Amino acid sequence: MDCFEEDLVSALREVVHSSNWQCVGATCDFKSQCTKLYSEDGEHIVLVHAESDRYWAMDSSCPHEGGPLDLGDIEDLGDGRLALICPWHHFDFSVDTGESSTGLQNQVYEVRVVQGNVYVNTQNALSLSPVTETNTASFGRSAPDDATSAPSEDTLCFWATRVLLTPDPGRSTRGGQYEHVHCSAATVALTQEVMRRWNSGKMADVGGAAPPAQPSRKAGLTVLEPGKIKRGKGGTLASRIALLHSLANIEQWAIDLSWDIIARFSSVTLASGDSLPRQFFSDFVKVAGDEAKHYDLLEKRIVELGSCFGALPVHNGLWQSATDTAHDLLARLAIVHMVHEARGLDVHPQTVSRFRAQGDEESVRVLEVIYADEITHVAAGLKWFTFICAAEGRDCLSTFHELVKQHFKGYLKPPFNTEGRKTAGMTREWYEPLVKPSS
Repeated sequence: MDCFEEDLVSALREVVHSSNWQCVGATCDFKSQCTKLYSEDGEHIVLVHAESDRYWAMDSSCPHEGGPLDLGDIEDLGDGRLALICPWHHFDFSVDTGESSTGLQNQVYEVRVVQGNVYVNTQNALSLSPVTETNTASFGRSAPDDATSAPSEDTLCFWATRVLLTPDPGRSTRGGQYEHVHCSAATVALTQEVMRRWNSGKMADVGGAAPPAQPSRKAGLTVLEPGKIKRGKGGTLASRIALLHSLANIEQWAIDLSWDIIARFSSVTLASGDSLPRQFFSDFVKVAGDEAKHYDLLEKRIVELGSCFGALPVHNGLWQSATDTAHDLLARLAIVHMVHEARGLDVHPQTVSRFRAQGDEESVRVLEVIYADEITHVAAGLKWFTFICAAEGRDCLSTFHELVKQHFKGYLKPPFNTEGRKTAGMTREWYEPLVKPSS
């Protein structure tokens, strides 16, 4: 017994004297399977507790699309091996190694229990409560009142706000001409018609408008918190429908993000006093048109597989990035188009392989069309980010790294689709410095 106590004291002394060990609380504080621990660097951690009073820790953000692992379930993989399952798309992560059967890798942390207290080995301070954030000024910030509240009709920004106020994403069944299209028309049809008139020159002015705080959505959708939506792995028909439905929901938000950047930042001026070039708006009209095409392809495929959009729950979590960067154009470009859209390139190979493994080549064709377009969307974000930085006399790379650290929660996580990112112009020096350093 004396020997045991002596070993315990030695272990405790090792913990106390090591600066990387953080005491996160007593074991009685962690009765739940998963507890979120908030980190000062934004890379929050989930503490996993098994019935046998064993503990593990890993990053709480899923490396796939940022799903909240702290809201996930624990599954037994056999032979006592446990995995934490992401609630968004059902990706599994070994609690011991952070490895996933999908090929992804999550960061894990060593955990020790000493005299009834739980310690996690990490350089950053951890807390059971969110860390208070400090707001910082950045380029393109403006109050919502800066936008014109009563714009003239038939300008690009006027119709951008009309799209954002259109609740139904699907194609309109009413037909008719553009001048008869109002808020009841479908987002896809309205987007394509506005794009046609803008590209043809029939609509000449950018104009100005105050976009809504959040786009309208079709009545009858079941909207859940992001962490409460579970997705399968694509191994069954129902699972493939669920994955396509999730992608369609993403594309619906992507349409809105494209129109929002047009309307919200139409009045931004550069240090020279010049307004944003017309080509900026043309590029994001194209992005909006592509996203509308993507939603249309996915919706049709879901119907072909025997379901429809809205048959499954959706979430509004993807709009959070728009809210967080609502008054900062450089941050919007960095987070939405150079982080989130680039992450879409990263997960494409694994997503395609799931459908191909089930012989679903028609869905693969749709995903390949989307992938080719998304490369150009990352390129558009990079193009205008570097253009504005040059106009403002800023260093592009350091500005990007700073904005991502301010507005993106946590670190960027491999694996990266280096070829796809390179095709978009995003070479390694853009994103590798934002990966969490190995401890």
